Amino acid sequence: MTDSLRRFFDSDIWHKFKRDPLVITAVVVGLILILSSAFAPLFAPHSPFDLKTLNLSDAFTPPAWIHEGKSQFMLGTDDQGRDVLSTIMYGSRASLVVGFAAVLLSMIVGITLGLISGYFGGALDAFIMRVADVQLSFPAILIALLISGVARVVIPNSQHDQVAIYVLIFAIAASGWVQYARTVRGSTLVERNKEYVQAARVIGRRPLAIMFSHVLPNVLGPVMVLATLHIGTAIITEATLSYLGVGMPATQPTLGTMIRIGGDFLLSGEWWILWFPGTALVILVLSINIIGDWLRDAINPKLR
Repeated sequence: MTDSLRRFFDSDIWHKFKRDPLVITAVVVGLILILSSAFAPLFAPHSPFDLKTLNLSDAFTPPAWIHEGKSQFMLGTDDQGRDVLSTIMYGSRASLVVGFAAVLLSMIVGITLGLISGYFGGALDAFIMRVADVQLSFPAILIALLISGVARVVIPNSQHDQVAIYVLIFAIAASGWVQYARTVRGSTLVERNKEYVQAARVIGRRPLAIMFSHVLPNVLGPVMVLATLHIGTAIITEATLSYLGVGMPATQPTLGTMIRIGGDFLLSGEWWILWFPGTALVILVLSINIIGDWLRDAINPKLR
């Protein structure tokens, strides 16, 4: 065992984690959902994208434990005869990719602007924070809808499906960078006056080197907690956009797309097409949020 692993297993965070059954359950459930979606081609009973394996006569088959259900379709099928369980696995993978990519892009933009704003201050700080204040006055989903709508006008119709995932990632990231910028700015304002930063200035290190080599490692703690919580929000935003019809196309289903499709058949009695993807979305986001809340409490000594 390496020294870093030994220090981790001896840390208060690890001992606090072992004594919290709710967090352990959330981690186990989250890992199951993430791994089953990441390796969907291996674990999924069927391939919902292989047209050769689809049969319209299997459409609207109820779950296996209900009368007229079939054992090969554990959670039933949708209107195209696709296995709901397999589609959830593939759809969760798309939702997770969008969520993680959007959070990563938000972090890069927000951390960079927050460091610049907090370190240099002055007119540049005022300009960045005023832009952030203006954006905070609008709901995140409205900003994402606006960006997605503009992209649909600018991009030719023939390319909408190919670039849908990139537009979705950019739209969600553009609505979430403000939180990182404000958090990093506040921490940078404290760190820039400490002795190690002043010492770096004295020896002639450039501002960018000081910001990213010295200040950044000391402000990442709150950012990582914020990122964990933001992943759940990003997945919900993606599901909302897809449910409204401005997210991923039906040929590349996400959990939001599946919920939108299932809503069309809810009143006709095919409840499983909506209920199971919705439950998977709730469990996935709830697990991530529980882990994020616990991580916030574990890292912040004032909350212990």
